[in-house]
Amino acid sequence: MIDADLRDAIERADLRDGRMIVAVSGGRDSIVLLDGLTRVAPARGIDLVVAHIQHGLRGDESDSDERFVAEIAAQRGLRFALRRVDPHAARVGGSSRERPTLEEAARTLRRGALEDIATEFDANWIATAHHLGDQAETVMLRILRGTGPEGLAAMAPLDDSGRFVRLLLGTTPEAIDATAREQGLVWREDASNADRRFSRNRLRHDVLPELAASFNPNLLRNLANLAEAERKDLEWIEGLVREAAKERIEVGPSGIRLAIDGWSDVPEALARRLVRLALIEAGLARDVSRAHLERVLAFLRRGRSAGRQLRIELPGGAVLARIDEAFELTRSGSPETSRDGIHRGEDATVPRRD
Repeated sequence: MIDADLRDAIERADLRDGRMIVAVSGGRDSIVLLDGLTRVAPARGIDLVVAHIQHGLRGDESDSDERFVAEIAAQRGLRFALRRVDPHAARVGGSSRERPTLEEAARTLRRGALEDIATEFDANWIATAHHLGDQAETVMLRILRGTGPEGLAAMAPLDDSGRFVRLLLGTTPEAIDATAREQGLVWREDASNADRRFSRNRLRHDVLPELAASFNPNLLRNLANLAEAERKDLEWIEGLVREAAKERIEVGPSGIRLAIDGWSDVPEALARRLVRLALIEAGLARDVSRAHLERVLAFLRRGRSAGRQLRIELPGGAVLARIDEAFELTRSGSPETSRDGIHRGEDATVPRRD
């Protein structure tokens, strides 16, 4: 059984004496997570609430999933929370570039709904059933599509907000399947998980098994280990970036101000990370590409030689230009929130973003 994995994950994250929302879709992984937590959580003083997010993407099957999870919660004497979301509606309007995919829309809505439930129940954490196989797939997909160190780090056991926890991230899908069968658990099968039209399904059912058989049977574990190693490196690197950002980036109500001098003296790797941070602070996280980083950094390195009439136009209506004794990155619309480590001017009114 996976109880030992859950205990270890809970101890490493130092979770105790609080309330946990357990996201349960009705599938095997989330049912195994819930089953294990009902045995492990009480010893840590953790109260459980079952949450189900209904996306309505599979018609009657979605309705059946909802009823199934509600019954599971009732059988175990746990409180049940339901939210219904509409990913299709979230894709209406905007340009094709800015419009999220159906999967992205569903993920964003699901996260927001879980956060709402956590607020309603005054919960400390939200547990999802992501496991080692999901982690390996995420790493491989990002490699195939093109990524940097941040992408290779994939998912963390505990996210930056300290709220979302992935307690099965070190557990293999084989162990989860064995536990489900040993415990005699019942779960719902989602036929879309076998649909090869989705890239993740092709990777899961075809590509990764073939690579494991041909090159390394421990492929999933090795990909997950790569993500963990990269994440630890990033924790150290990001500390350096935050310190450097205090001297070079200032978030204010009118936009992001960047130092005008010294960019040519900043090491390339650090300079790129500072530029990336500034673009993310401006709300361009989804649009940041290597080409954008290079264009912006080249402009910053011109320093005082950059004429006041010059500007760089970026996606989302963002503009980088020299304004007096600084560069300023602005975007139409309301100011974006700021991360820790960014110096805020005295007139800044931007709140923190976790």
